[in-house]
This record gives sequence, C-alpha cells and structure tokens, in this order.
Amino acid sequence: MSYRIVVDGEVCISSGRCVAERPDVFRFDAEEVAEIVPGAPSPPDEQALELARACPSGAVQLVDADTGEEIDVF
Repeated sequence: MSYRIVVDGEVCISSGRCVAERPDVFRFDAEEVAEIVPGAPSPPDEQALELARACPSGAVQLVDADTGEEIDVF
C-alpha cells in the first residue's frame, strides 16, 4: 500500500511540527495553517506514518494513494 499525505486545515492548530520536520513537504498558508507544498515529494511510507502520528491535532492524515480511503495511523 502506498500513502498520500493530506492536511485537514479545519483541524490544524498550527503547532509547526510538520513544517519543522519536513519543510520540503509542509508550509504555512497566509493564516498560519499547515498545507502541503505544491509539487512536494512524497516521503517514504514509514516517514509519512510517523509524521501523521506526531501531529498533535491529527490534522496530518494519510490516505491510500490508490483508493483515497483514510488510513488509521494509530
């Protein structure tokens, strides 16, 4: 299975953890909410899982790249 990272802007609390860990993948928008950098490289699945688990609000989520189904990271 291959993962795709998504950010739920409604859930993001702007902790900056994702941006600090992978600034090539995440950035803050004008309202200081995390978002995916357009054209960002996809991190390896294991790192994507770690990033999602480390998000304090659960805004960083994983979906199955083939089906779009949300992955339970815990």
